[in-house]
Amino acid sequence: MDFSSMNLDLWNAMIQFGFIAFVMLVANVLRRKIVFIRKTLIPTAVLAGFLALFLRLFDFLAIDPGFMEMITYHTIALGFIALSLRVPERREGPPDADFTAAKSGALIVSTYLVQAIVGLGVSITLAYTFMPEFFKAAGLLLPMGYGQGPGQANNVGSTYEVLGFAGGQSFGLSIAAAGFLVACTIGVIDLNIQFRRHRLHAETPEVLSGSVTVDAFQSENELPVSESVDRLSVQIALVLLVYMFTYLFSKYLTEFLAAAAPGISATVSPLIWGFNFVIGALLALICRKFFDLLTKSRIMTHQYPNNYLLSRISGCAFDIMVIAGICAIDIKDLKGLWLPFLLMAVLGAVVTYFYLKWLCRKIYPSYYYEGFFSMFGMMTGTISSGILLLREIDPSFKTPAANNLLTGTSFAILLGAPMLILIGMAPKSPSMLFLSCGLIVLYLLLLLLFIFKAQRRK
Repeated sequence: MDFSSMNLDLWNAMIQFGFIAFVMLVANVLRRKIVFIRKTLIPTAVLAGFLALFLRLFDFLAIDPGFMEMITYHTIALGFIALSLRVPERREGPPDADFTAAKSGALIVSTYLVQAIVGLGVSITLAYTFMPEFFKAAGLLLPMGYGQGPGQANNVGSTYEVLGFAGGQSFGLSIAAAGFLVACTIGVIDLNIQFRRHRLHAETPEVLSGSVTVDAFQSENELPVSESVDRLSVQIALVLLVYMFTYLFSKYLTEFLAAAAPGISATVSPLIWGFNFVIGALLALICRKFFDLLTKSRIMTHQYPNNYLLSRISGCAFDIMVIAGICAIDIKDLKGLWLPFLLMAVLGAVVTYFYLKWLCRKIYPSYYYEGFFSMFGMMTGTISSGILLLREIDPSFKTPAANNLLTGTSFAILLGAPMLILIGMAPKSPSMLFLSCGLIVLYLLLLLLFIFKAQRRK
């Protein structure tokens, strides 16, 4: 085997991770030494991501955007698997007493619908006034880019391009990139405002740096430190094992769907791979329950998951995810589509911000800010930007906000199924477009009714 620099397959991954390490350390130094940057409360990972983006755009570093997208994809799943493997603390009261998981899913899908109304309002208005040739259903790319991220924005944009929307793919990807920028800028600015108004309180430096006591590091019946295998190695092995089963489950499930129902497979398979972090988290929960069963049966005498180390693994994965995600941003050449792009990007950000502020107070009254910032980050960028904002005010994930992103996304997959039909209906004819608009409004009202009225009987 050739071990020289000529073997790009051997060295490329290490070089790209080296670039991530370089910008992370530089950003950490800048945040610590420059007072202005430190006072802005911009997360180190965000600063590192934009530094990497700048170096990539001006060809100072040979950063591979495709590799960065791959890293973002995998680290989202690894981070949530590590979180889901943690042994939960015992809490009083019934779990999910107010259907919080289902309401989080309804909140996510209703935000898609609000963004669709805004986007269609812009595209239809422009098509009947200043831009008569503009694709009328283009507004549906706003919830795909803001709410779903670049993957779905690319898929739907490509489909619309075939149906007559010239530049549809680039338009969808640009909306997704703009959404990520909105999450990282407006979200961080609002965090600063809330801190200055003393509505938020940063944790002490000792907590933020990951300090730990013996009690926190080693719970009762945990794997002893004196074991021959390093405890961190065990945690990494658990995370990677669950991720391997996530891949195998997704692979065989999509192959079964392709053989049994090709029509359904074309729609569902991309969702399975796109939301692999949900499957990974569910398998991690099953793994944890399996450990509990073995412990109660006295087959397993030690508790293998270590909450402290799993939190550090998830934190590392999310830091790398944010840096790689920002570095991979690419706003395409829009070729005469700048007016609808700017209108949708700005109006979508404003409406999403105030809509989530309104509903998050209703759904998450005891941890409103954590719930709002995590949802705003996800509903303008991706789940990675939601975690990014959440970690600034809840770095140890003590509130259920991070779990709400996960469980809410699971429910949103089911509740969002009608949107796939509407996305296919809208471009077919003007009558179908306006019918789709009516159905979107009706479905939004039904979801709001569920959010406000659903409660568990005493």
